[in-house]
Amino acid sequence: MTDARGGIEEISIKDLGVIADASLPLGAGFTAITGETGAGKTMVVSALGLLLGERADTGAVRLGSSQAWVEGRWRVPSAGDVVSRVRDAGGDVDPIDAEEAELVLSRSVSAEGRSRAVVGGRSAPVSVLTELGEQLVVVHGQSDQIRLRSAIAQRAALDRFAGPQFAEQLGTYEQVFHRWRDNRAELDELIADQDRRAREAEDLRVAMAEIESVAPQPGEDDELAERAERLTNLEDLRLAAAAARELLSAEESEGTDALGLLDNARRQLERVAPHDSALQPLSESVAEATYLISDIAAQLSTYLATLDADGAHELEVVQERRSELAILIRKYGPTLDDVIRTLETGSLRLLELDGDADRIGELTQEVEADEALVAELAAALSAERTEAAARLSAAVTDELSALAMPDARIVVEVTQRDDADPQTYTASGRDQVAILLQPHPGAEPRPLGKGASGGELSRVMLAIEVVIAGSDPVPTFIFDEVDAGVGGASAIEIGRRLARLAETAQVIVVTHLAQVAAFAGNHLTVVKGSDGAVTASSVRRLDGDERIAEMARLLSGLPDSESGLAHARELVDMASAARR
Repeated sequence: MTDARGGIEEISIKDLGVIADASLPLGAGFTAITGETGAGKTMVVSALGLLLGERADTGAVRLGSSQAWVEGRWRVPSAGDVVSRVRDAGGDVDPIDAEEAELVLSRSVSAEGRSRAVVGGRSAPVSVLTELGEQLVVVHGQSDQIRLRSAIAQRAALDRFAGPQFAEQLGTYEQVFHRWRDNRAELDELIADQDRRAREAEDLRVAMAEIESVAPQPGEDDELAERAERLTNLEDLRLAAAAARELLSAEESEGTDALGLLDNARRQLERVAPHDSALQPLSESVAEATYLISDIAAQLSTYLATLDADGAHELEVVQERRSELAILIRKYGPTLDDVIRTLETGSLRLLELDGDADRIGELTQEVEADEALVAELAAALSAERTEAAARLSAAVTDELSALAMPDARIVVEVTQRDDADPQTYTASGRDQVAILLQPHPGAEPRPLGKGASGGELSRVMLAIEVVIAGSDPVPTFIFDEVDAGVGGASAIEIGRRLARLAETAQVIVVTHLAQVAAFAGNHLTVVKGSDGAVTASSVRRLDGDERIAEMARLLSGLPDSESGLAHARELVDMASAARR
């Protein structure tokens, strides 16, 4: 596996199933996981399922424990969709070098059913694990964990297999398709809304004419409200102002107003001020007060002069104007500024609405031209897919012959949607792709997952993955007992193909066959302790004689058998030579 592809470096498991506490060092290439039945090998697959967002099963929590916990450390490219999604979720990665970074994912499941996910050091919804899992790992197991179970996934796999030239054609088609779809949607909306938009244009013309006839000014409503308040209380204002002026400066009662009193006070102080200098500034202050009161009295006289004797008529005019503005605000408000804005923006909107006819004609031409181009490009895609489907069918069928399924045949079927289908054309063309399995001659080809055992299905998936591995973006493949129901030479071929797949991706295999494990560059064994638990010391990386002994146990059940050990060495040597 190339470093740029990344992969799982290590998985730590605590209190999951029979595993009390274990750590599995994985790394690049082909890792085989072996162990006695019931030792917890498949718990590794279950642990990965939790990390990849699968539904939590409280029954998987180890008996007597409050929660199960799983953590995985991944090597991922420093830039790309995975890191972007992690950061969108609030987490981050730790840089390893200029090209790679370490991503840590963890998941806990309590005995009561509560589940918690942590992505890049931050809590996140479990759905984020699911999104990341689709880009990081593919699991093929005895259950229904089949990557290519959907028609969309099968079409995408065929498209990847078709190669870069097809990808370029598909990109050109997608560009034209999206333009055609968007223009068609706009055209449909314009046509459907013609009457509504015509009514809108007419209503807008009426509104603009009404607003223009009134000609409102910014802030005019507030100014008129203030004037109305003044005119409504005109008589009170006049009486109060006149009374105040009379008290300050009476025209008839001499000496009893404020000015007369102040003048009398000033004269009294000036008369005796030469006898005490302290009175001089007080006398000057009284004089200043006299000047100030005189000025205020003059201002009141001016104010009285400005009060319109015909205030009742002016009030009527103001109220009429306010009524006109209120009608506009009620129709086009809620504020006078909104009314004025309607007048300002109405012309542009009218140009847009009145231009519908021209736009409909222009769009009609564009849609018709693009529709013809979409049909032409989709036909070219169909031809390319049909040719690639034949090659993929032949290549996968050849792989199945070496995987103990000599009579089986893969049929990659490409059909076109009927023209009556409203979804005749999609962003991928008009093709429907189905990968079918014909288990033996004369049988009807059936969809993957129907009519095949779990082991057979895993082998079919292995064959497909091996064939399309070079064009596959997923960095890690996990196979759970892909060798079920086979042995001997067929098992060796399975191991050989897993090793080939591991040249371009990380491959992790749970197996009970020595013929498969022999091809692994990293061999882990899971051993159940005497108390029925798997602890950290019970998961070991095997090398040298320990690995040979485990291989002998897988072959004969006797790890100390001389013949078994000899056969195990022969298998390991053969696999090593094949890998070279």
